[in-house]
Amino acid sequence: MQNTHPTPEELIRALSTLLDVETLDTDLYRGPRKGGGSGRVFGGQVIAQALMAASKSTELDRIPHSLHAYFMRPGSEDFPVVYRVMRDYDGGSFSTRRVIAQQLGVPILNMAASFHKLEPGLSHQDTMPDIPDPDDLPSDYSLRQKAIDLVPEKYHEFFLAPRPIEFRSPEPLAWLKGEKLPPVQNAWFRAVAPIGEDPQLHRAILAYATDMQLLGTCARPHGLSWMRGELMTASLDHAVWLHDEFRADEWLLYSTDSPWAGRGRGMNRGKIFTRDGRLVASVAQEGLIRVMRAKGGA
Repeated sequence: MQNTHPTPEELIRALSTLLDVETLDTDLYRGPRKGGGSGRVFGGQVIAQALMAASKSTELDRIPHSLHAYFMRPGSEDFPVVYRVMRDYDGGSFSTRRVIAQQLGVPILNMAASFHKLEPGLSHQDTMPDIPDPDDLPSDYSLRQKAIDLVPEKYHEFFLAPRPIEFRSPEPLAWLKGEKLPPVQNAWFRAVAPIGEDPQLHRAILAYATDMQLLGTCARPHGLSWMRGELMTASLDHAVWLHDEFRADEWLLYSTDSPWAGRGRGMNRGKIFTRDGRLVASVAQEGLIRVMRAKGGA
């Protein structure tokens, strides 16, 4: 059978096109739909497109250092997303922007972002966890192929679809087996092909990737998974702090933990390191995490 899967280069071209929002008018942008997408829009896509819209309204010498987003409604893959940017402040060193993402005139996300002119300052950082090098770990895709019999058939196409972001983890696919594990995950990730030299695109792709794997961290102590129909999950809010420069097409370590879950919500935190140990981003997210009751139960 002929292999019809897109090449890594085609996957990255499609992702770059997806995140490069179109200017409709001053401070008004449109994010394209994902080719072949169906159902809900991936939250990381909306965050990344909103960041690109905010960046297009800001001077290039001001680098985004933080964003704080709230998800209000699930987006639909049936329509593009429109982004309206408000220029709240432009000072000597900082600029702040608000972004409303909407479909059919209805808001689905709002985001605040802050931009900063680079300057020297005091420096310290956390130490990167000691985990195996990505070259010593199997690819996430190869492990998915081996584990396909553990996945409900309705998810097979989604589970085996080639992805523009590759993950490699020392604890692969633990969420499929129902094990109760500590609320900690570590995984290497990178774009599957070179991106180019546009730093805005590298930042957008990192923002896109931060919504992957993070929410699952708070489910690990409970041995439950949405893939098995045991949980209803959704991102409620999402924050990213960009500390330093990086390339999204080189290996980055995503180290996550969950300090708390309760009342139908789970808190998750993440740190992103370069392969040489620099801490380049921090992430925080609270998500909906509801246990699904079996139909017909008491």
